[in-house]
Amino acid sequence: MQYRRRASNGPMKRIQFSVRYPDRFRHPLQHQLAGDGPLTRAELLMWSPTAEATTLFWFDGDRAAARGAVAAIDSLQTTSHVPDTDGTYVFLQQDAFEFSEALLELIADASVIFLPPVVFHADGTVTFEAVGETTALSAFHDALTEVGDLSIERVQSFERSGSPTRLTDRQRAAVEAAVAVGYYELPRDGTVADIAERLDCSTSTAGELVRKAEAAIVENHVGGR
Repeated sequence: MQYRRRASNGPMKRIQFSVRYPDRFRHPLQHQLAGDGPLTRAELLMWSPTAEATTLFWFDGDRAAARGAVAAIDSLQTTSHVPDTDGTYVFLQQDAFEFSEALLELIADASVIFLPPVVFHADGTVTFEAVGETTALSAFHDALTEVGDLSIERVQSFERSGSPTRLTDRQRAAVEAAVAVGYYELPRDGTVADIAERLDCSTSTAGELVRKAEAAIVENHVGGR
């Protein structure tokens, strides 16, 4: 592989995209989330940079529901299921990625880096984050609009963080939802149920995410003093 050196064209940005693909570009798991089934969310947490795909998913359902969802993947070779408190982790070994060739080529040609997780939602949308220079992200955005209905959810400066108490993406989303519904207002306007509705998860899960996020924030603050 030949590395093409590019001149710097601005600060690094981190953008969260939301895209709805036409049926011919949808991942098989996307179809398993539609309707009134037991699953409403799947998160692609990690993936291998090899032709033979090894991936780690998380599903918001029990082992039986997760097993039924991954059974729709034609390239599947082996699986391993690990129950979680609010869902199921699944290791998948496949002989190929199930994304369409058009999407794989677009991703391979992009001069940006993709951050986990890639989240599949029951409404047919896929959300993910990409990091890169402004012009590279703009070029990727323009290319992706050719294959799906795309919107930008959030734009941030990208900063390297070495803090051991850094929030996970799900914890960060819980805190952002809490702020949005007024959970931290005085007097408090929002409730944990409101946060759960925004996150599309159970109230107990939302409460646990908020508590863990708050604990990480406090620990980071006290430890950095």
